[in-house]
Amino acid sequence: MKVYPDNFPKGVMDDMGRIEEMAKQVRIDCIRMTNKARSGHVGSMLSMAEMICVLYDEILHVDPKNPDMPERDRFILSKGHASAAVYSVLAQEGFIPREWLDRYYCDDGKLMGHISHMVPGVEFSTGSLGHGLPVAVGMAIAARYAGSPRRVFCMCSDGDLNEGSTWEAVMFAGQEHLSNLIMVVDYNRIQALGFSKDIEDLEPLDRKLQEFGWTTRVIDGHNVDEIRDALSTVPYDKQKPTAVIAHTIKCRGVDYLENTVESHYRYVPDDKLEAVIAAVKEGLQ
Repeated sequence: MKVYPDNFPKGVMDDMGRIEEMAKQVRIDCIRMTNKARSGHVGSMLSMAEMICVLYDEILHVDPKNPDMPERDRFILSKGHASAAVYSVLAQEGFIPREWLDRYYCDDGKLMGHISHMVPGVEFSTGSLGHGLPVAVGMAIAARYAGSPRRVFCMCSDGDLNEGSTWEAVMFAGQEHLSNLIMVVDYNRIQALGFSKDIEDLEPLDRKLQEFGWTTRVIDGHNVDEIRDALSTVPYDKQKPTAVIAHTIKCRGVDYLENTVESHYRYVPDDKLEAVIAAVKEGLQ
């Protein structure tokens, strides 16, 4: 986490490999948390690991010692079922105690299976898809009315972009020229029950968003340099909202579940757990 004197940091750099190591820890945490809780969505968590690390460690104007400071940037995880990835980063950044991760999605724990605003560093509770971007639009308008430089970031999924409420928000944001709004699309091309192209094809996504008044950029969502460059230079146009379309791999890092529909509701079972974690520790190819 960085706290910047202005709200639009340019070219922020970290120590060599820091983000990659953070993302590796996110993957290990999520694999362990979902295994212990016997809960799903590990695939959705692992596809966003690098992006969530760059956001919280370098981009967002936030402070773990003062998580409610008025002029903080807002981040909404619209794909709320991927909460464990955010919780891991919040623990790494000092928003929450690391021991909270041990009781993820447990009856006596503090971390819900879907992301909750009761957790320090989390702005809004999400669960059903299609809620995040409409709320982010409202926050962006509120910031404009308040004359605030704060920005609003919202991470959406393929499934989010099947929802009519999301496209209403897309249209409204373009109409209102909300340049303080940044949507990051975790575009892993798989949702709960199938491949997105077979359920509701979003292509050509960048051109569709441009037609609704957005400026877009397409990146590799696992390439830290591309993520950093894309997010540290927003907004791209002071008259338009920004969409960063990040191509990712569902369940990145777990070879037998990578790019599979099964990874959406699965967790890594006990008999594979230590081997999978060992492979993640060795690093991704």
